[in-house]
Amino acid sequence: MAADRNSPLDYARPIRTILIGAMVLFLLGLFVLWRIDSPRVERVRAQIVDRVVPGFDWALVPVTKTWELVEGFQSYARLAEQNQELRRELRQMKAWKEAALQLEQENAKLLDLNKVRLDPSLTYVTGVVMADSGSPFRQSVLLNVGARDGIVDGWATTDGLGLVGRISGVGRTTSRVILLTDSNSRIPVTIQPSGQRAVMAGDNSAGPLLDFIEDTELVQPGDRVVSSGDGGVFPAGLLVGHVTLGRDRQLRVRLAAEYDRLEFLRVLRSHQGEVIRDPGALIAPAPIGPVPATPDMAATPRASDD
Repeated sequence: MAADRNSPLDYARPIRTILIGAMVLFLLGLFVLWRIDSPRVERVRAQIVDRVVPGFDWALVPVTKTWELVEGFQSYARLAEQNQELRRELRQMKAWKEAALQLEQENAKLLDLNKVRLDPSLTYVTGVVMADSGSPFRQSVLLNVGARDGIVDGWATTDGLGLVGRISGVGRTTSRVILLTDSNSRIPVTIQPSGQRAVMAGDNSAGPLLDFIEDTELVQPGDRVVSSGDGGVFPAGLLVGHVTLGRDRQLRVRLAAEYDRLEFLRVLRSHQGEVIRDPGALIAPAPIGPVPATPDMAATPRASDD
């Protein structure tokens, strides 16, 4: 069958075949030239490189920039990983710092307790404050010592600086401490150096009131307030705080204990006071032993045996 002379001839395929064959031959020849181990061929290769390679700098710019971009991205990825690791280490360091500060505060509290000089006859039990149940109507804390530790109602509690309160309610493993700021707290105190006696009454504020002062003119702000020991409520000589003048122009006590940081409390063992079973003994207790002779009795003549 005769070819259609009106159809266009396809020259693209033969040209493509020729170009591919020429490229293969060129690359093959370049490979063979580069593999020949001869000084003359080596000089030819050097001349070719000197002439051709500098002219290809413009072609290598995209490759160089692309490689620099890849290296920059890898460096950024490494920096991001290091940043995350540093953030984790920083969080751990903050946690360790908080733990170290808590231990330092606890250590300072214990050191303060060790510095307190008490009556040698007073022994003590140290307890940890478990909870603070303070409220506008009640000021108290819980300790982790109780009846199994020999705690008794009414015993005084102190921190490293001053008197805190008294035991009011004892369980087997816990006990409650009524603070001096509680409205139910009333303790007899002595104001030094004047020696004035007074009653410190809590009113749920940070500064308890001073009531029933013998002579207020002898009391000045800054005077030292200690427990008097009257009534056997607390041992005598325990530091309570210092006298201050409140905004209501009443004498109050700036407590020495740090109520905002109560962590450890020392419960002072004290001897039981005398128990009065006969109400009349409050006025005239019954004499014990022989009654001593008075001058009137000595002047009265004794009856004769006769």
